[in-house]
Amino acid sequence: MRQLNPWLLATCLTLPAVLAVLAGCDGDDGRDGLDGADGSPGEQGPAGENATNSRIALNFLGRYETGAFDESAAEIVDYDPATRQAFVVNAQSGRVDILDISAPDMPVLAGTLNVAADIASAVPALAGAEALGAANSVAVAGNLLAVAVEADTKQDNGYVALYQTDGTFLSATEAGALPDMLAFTPDGNTLLVANEGEPNGDYSVDPEGSITLVDLTGGAGNPVSRTLRFTDFNTGGSKTLGADVRISAKSASIAQDIEPEFITVSADGGTAWVALQENNALAVVDVAAGEISSVIGLGYKDHGLTGNGLDASNRDGGTNIREWPLRGTYMPDSLKSYTVNGTTYVVSANEGDGREYLTDAASEAECSAQGGFDYDDGDCFHYLDEIRVGDILDSGATIELANLERFAPDLDTLTDNANLGRIKVITNLGVRDCPAGSLEASGQPTAGCVYEQLYSFGARSFSIWDSRSGALVFDSGADFETVTAQRLTEGFNASNDDNTGDDRSDDKGPEPEALEIARIDGKFYAFVGLERVGGIMVYDISNPESAEFVQYINTRDFSQDIDSLVEGGNFSAVGDLGPESIRFVPAEQSPNGEALLIVGNEVSGTTALFAVSLVSGE
Repeated sequence: MRQLNPWLLATCLTLPAVLAVLAGCDGDDGRDGLDGADGSPGEQGPAGENATNSRIALNFLGRYETGAFDESAAEIVDYDPATRQAFVVNAQSGRVDILDISAPDMPVLAGTLNVAADIASAVPALAGAEALGAANSVAVAGNLLAVAVEADTKQDNGYVALYQTDGTFLSATEAGALPDMLAFTPDGNTLLVANEGEPNGDYSVDPEGSITLVDLTGGAGNPVSRTLRFTDFNTGGSKTLGADVRISAKSASIAQDIEPEFITVSADGGTAWVALQENNALAVVDVAAGEISSVIGLGYKDHGLTGNGLDASNRDGGTNIREWPLRGTYMPDSLKSYTVNGTTYVVSANEGDGREYLTDAASEAECSAQGGFDYDDGDCFHYLDEIRVGDILDSGATIELANLERFAPDLDTLTDNANLGRIKVITNLGVRDCPAGSLEASGQPTAGCVYEQLYSFGARSFSIWDSRSGALVFDSGADFETVTAQRLTEGFNASNDDNTGDDRSDDKGPEPEALEIARIDGKFYAFVGLERVGGIMVYDISNPESAEFVQYINTRDFSQDIDSLVEGGNFSAVGDLGPESIRFVPAEQSPNGEALLIVGNEVSGTTALFAVSLVSGE
């Protein structure tokens, strides 16, 4: 990797004292351990590599543009070093784009995979390609490419297609409902699939979430699949959920409510950790045994602690990062794992996600006939588990916070729109005395409900967890909002389809979603993509208990009028919007001999490439 003069990047590597590492998460709720059963001691590994006094810096190289805006035309990415090709999920076209990145500054489209057609050709039981929906994920292991595809009716079982990385179709195998993410074990012999199992729009059909294991030891042309279910965790089952696992008020069973989102696999391939985003939990999978060992709640982040503040309102005139009487539910999207001094850590991007189920309706009367509880401009809501703090009182429910005086002189002041009134919180957490059937029917509170705690969606951070004990060893606190406020000023907390600042403060802020970990020059680095405001956060996580901010880079132009560009048919000037996934390419696998990051940007439909350069230490 090229060496850069450190003074050229001083603004990327230096932060004011306010951004000192925010390890102050004392007081956050505890949680159970993440690991399954202890294994036998392994052989002595090779001597460790001494880290050098150096840092890294990202530099934008180039991008491929699909020309599709806000159509999910560039989502999940992976890379094959043998062919120098990146594989990008293009949900807009329903295919996988193959990009030639031999020249990383000028990636070009080399071809596409019509995955639905290939699966339909191999599965006679399917009524053609139209029975399948969008591709959701890709993964590469050696010369093998796997693609997850949902059914046209998302509550039906989806499929996984297997290809050679030269594009040759090999086989297809059935997965669970809404296969959302793929991960290979390091040896490539097992493919794990997270099947999210979301309900349909009126919540009348709710398939179980599940995890499919695809055994490839017999060759990719002869995959053998089995799907692991969560039924043992149902009421009266043989296994018990850990503390603080969130279950929807409307759910028919725990197994139906659990929604696997993302998978990371240990270096030895023996254990996998699966993000159950809406449940604020992780599932631990014993891969060899083919068993879900445990489901572990992640606890909550105390936004009332110094260093854990956030901007809670889009009506407060700009940036206002401060402590509030809120508990953040981590609700991670992406996960990665890495090992330091024999201990494996799980890293999470704490996006947050609500449950909103609706159908189309032409009128309020039609919505009512469908069984919906609220109609809004063509949307008929059947279940919604979020509410603005100010609207809790309008519903007839009450708020009784024991620590109110720390944050406001009275409840009216606290719930003002410029304070905490606008932020969305979870309806079925921190509440008591709700009449039977109120939350279960619509997700919304009614008169009689009393909120003693307020729980917000996500944690606006990334976290590092000890896989043995489940302990939270690091959280980035308020870093993401503090850094973006300092760097972007009026672009702070903008959404990913509009450059208006402060727009997402009342929702989930910058929404950390994409995540990658890389070992470079003896150090471990985390790359975190912020889905809403955009850009990549870089941290040195070599010391898991004291991760250090390194850089924030954003290739978005906040001076542009996005609506005008889109209406004009050419929005390339705005840059990259909505990073959805990140793939690190080490220097020895890179087409130009320099380490790279490949980033899929969902809203702009672009795939961006960055050089990862070494910066000499002092």
